[in-house]
Amino acid sequence: MASPPPPVSAGSEASEDVDSLADRFRRCEAAIGVIGLGYVGLPLAQAIGNKGFRVTGFDIDPAKIEMLDAGQSYIRHVPAAGFAALRQKRLFSATTDFGRLAAMDAILICVPTPLNRYREPDLSFVEATTAAIARHLRRGQLIVLESTTYPGTCREILKPLLEAGGLVSGQDFFLAYSPEREDPGNADFDTGSIPKVVGGDGAAALMLATALYGQIVVKVVPVSSVEVAEAVKLSENIFRAVNIALVNELKLVYAAMGIDVWEVIEAAKSKPFGFMPFYPGPGLGGHCIPIDPFYLTWKAREYSIATRFIELAGEINTNMPRHVVDRLVEALDQRQQRGLNGSRILIMGLAYKKNVDDIRESPSLRLIEMLEARGARTDYYDPYVAEIPNTREHAELRGRRSIPWRPKALSAYHAAVIVTDHDDVDYETLVTTLPLIVDSRNVCERKGIKDAKIVKA
Repeated sequence: MASPPPPVSAGSEASEDVDSLADRFRRCEAAIGVIGLGYVGLPLAQAIGNKGFRVTGFDIDPAKIEMLDAGQSYIRHVPAAGFAALRQKRLFSATTDFGRLAAMDAILICVPTPLNRYREPDLSFVEATTAAIARHLRRGQLIVLESTTYPGTCREILKPLLEAGGLVSGQDFFLAYSPEREDPGNADFDTGSIPKVVGGDGAAALMLATALYGQIVVKVVPVSSVEVAEAVKLSENIFRAVNIALVNELKLVYAAMGIDVWEVIEAAKSKPFGFMPFYPGPGLGGHCIPIDPFYLTWKAREYSIATRFIELAGEINTNMPRHVVDRLVEALDQRQQRGLNGSRILIMGLAYKKNVDDIRESPSLRLIEMLEARGARTDYYDPYVAEIPNTREHAELRGRRSIPWRPKALSAYHAAVIVTDHDDVDYETLVTTLPLIVDSRNVCERKGIKDAKIVKA
């Protein structure tokens, strides 16, 4: 159950419009638009349609619209069958025509918020989307940003763009922020079962956003402002980034002492209080944890505050791929008396986390580039990623394809580096076939595979 939002002043025509819109939200009779049909927007659109709302998905990529129209899904963990059922009930459609935004009662923005080459926030997608909404904005619409960003984005960027045409936030239209909390591949939680934090630009916006999301997710958590809601998302991911950096640093220290950090963590988590297990890895991936902390460090400079703790965590995590390369070089030298130059290396896993096809910010991409810069010949195997798509920072890798899973193909490599610990991989065959395995996820030991040729990294 959601906590009740602040009351909205009654008695005016505007408040009657607000009450009418809130009532349509509660009865699931409103038209909802979702802009950005990626890893956040697509499952959100499906969850909204499953509750009986009429939902329209908007995207600038016509290929996505064509696939959805053809009954196909381009995201592995979002099955196409769900959209086919919604289409049959006339509850879902997808389009590149942003003119249809005027017919929406609520518009939810789920577009990327990456970093630029200087590690500064890139809000160009948010700004372009908001400008498109502004061209079709009408009275009585709820606009909600879900993209991760720094505190102040809604009030300082979206609100002026939306008000430029003469309509006023809190009076003519309503602006809110509700951070996405998607976790691709998590079998325990989906969009509808994850509580939703909501902040509004005024009491009416908060009430409307609470009414809408209250029909879609298991619980709504209203907060006092859009800035608080924006800060919640950053805090969640900074918490994870800092703790992952801690265990990554502990891994380096304990390895120098001959201590296995994974064994330490397994024993430490037996304590029923005061300890939460985080696990080291080859570097951070995904859209959130490698990027979000820098949104806050950038904004903090406006207040002359140095975020040293957050930046140190980012430095440690960013250096993890280099540590993996160093361990590989060391192992090749000691066990095969060969250098990295000219060696054939197989990267196991391209996705940033196991059991998904999402390669955003994957450390595998950087590892491939680092290894090839030192003369290695690399290939990759990933049962979820058949081909590397175009990426913002690794365009030269576009079009490379996963090798086939055959012992003959595997035997051509001097070493394999396990970067992504997908469940449906035959690690025993990998260990049996190759002369050296560098395991950055401890997956071999977790699966009970022990062999002297396995090196942890």
